[in-house]
This record gives sequence, C-alpha cells and structure tokens, in this order.
Amino acid sequence: MAESAARFRERIARRQAAKFAEHRSELADAAIETLSERGHARTSLREIAQNSAFSHGVLHYYFADKADLITFCVRRDKTQCVRRYDEIMAAAATPEELIRGYMAALTETLRTDGAMHRLWYDIRGQSMFEDQFRADVDDIDKSLENMTWRIMTRYAALSGRRLVPSPGAVYAAFDGMFRHGLIRQLAGSTAAVDDLVADAGRLMPRLVTD
Repeated sequence: MAESAARFRERIARRQAAKFAEHRSELADAAIETLSERGHARTSLREIAQNSAFSHGVLHYYFADKADLITFCVRRDKTQCVRRYDEIMAAAATPEELIRGYMAALTETLRTDGAMHRLWYDIRGQSMFEDQFRADVDDIDKSLENMTWRIMTRYAALSGRRLVPSPGAVYAAFDGMFRHGLIRQLAGSTAAVDDLVADAGRLMPRLVTD
C-alpha cells in the first residue's frame, strides 16, 4: 500500500509539473509579441499582461520576474532552433543536401521568426550591461556556436575536406551575416532573405580546404 501511495504521489507531481510547464509556454507565447515590439527595457510585466489574456498576478505566479520570462522565451526558441538544424544535418547525405537544407531553414526562420530573433539580439546586447541576463545569454550563445560548428564539421566531412577556422570564428561569421540580414528584413528589405542565403551559401565552401 505504501509503495502504491508513493507511486500515486509521484504521478500527481509529474502531472502538476507538466501542467506548470505548459502554462509557462502559453504565457511565453502571449508575451513574445509585446516584448519583441517594444524591447525588454521598455516593457513591464504589467504591460505584457495588458496585451494578453492573462493577469499580472498570473504572470508573477509562473515567472519570478520579467528577466525570468524573457530568458524562458529565448531559451525555448533557441532550443527548438538547435534541434531543427541538428535534424537537417543528420538527414543530409551529401554536402549539397546539407547546404539546401540549411538555406531553406535560414529562409524560413528569417521570414517567420523575426520577432523572436530581435528579442534574442536585444537581451544579448543588454547582457553586457545587466548581470541578470549574462549567464543565460552565455549559455544560449554557446549552444548556438556548438550547433554552427556541428553543421560545418558535418559539411566538411561530407565534402571530404578539412574545416579551417575555429568554432568561435565560424559562429561569428554566420551570426554576423544573420544579424545583418535580420536588420534588413525588419527594415522592409525585399532582398534581405535572398542575400543572406546567397552569402551563406558562398561562405560555406570557403571555410573548408583540402
């Protein structure tokens, strides 16, 4: 009986944890639009609540503060991003397939996820001034650097060639191009996506050597 009761309590605890995580995700979805439009520095939890179906008290129940909400939003998005690119990398059997998959993903995310990317670059910049973001930003940044390195090492292996730059240099090159493309896309450039894809496609072969 004691063992059965323990299993019951464990099942209830898991169910409650899953429900809590589900509600945090729903709140994050509601907050992203307001945060990305106004920027984190100009947005309070109360303003986020006013632009969503949730009360200020509910937001405070599920998130300790605004920084907790923002880092949850960004970390969730970047985790999904890493998973998506890892799947593309794993599915590619040739360097050409990898480039096509990578370029298709870049096109989609720049066109559909601009608000989330803008929020990421916002808090990454602020992390140089605000300690509350620094640890999370460093962790997320490292995961993106590792993802970019995995893509390029896979490309080099499929090409039968050797990758020349360091992981940091590879990430800086692609991240810089992506951020530039995002700025142009948000400013209304109709060529931003195509230019980013073309630049990234030209860069990949230049980073490997025989």
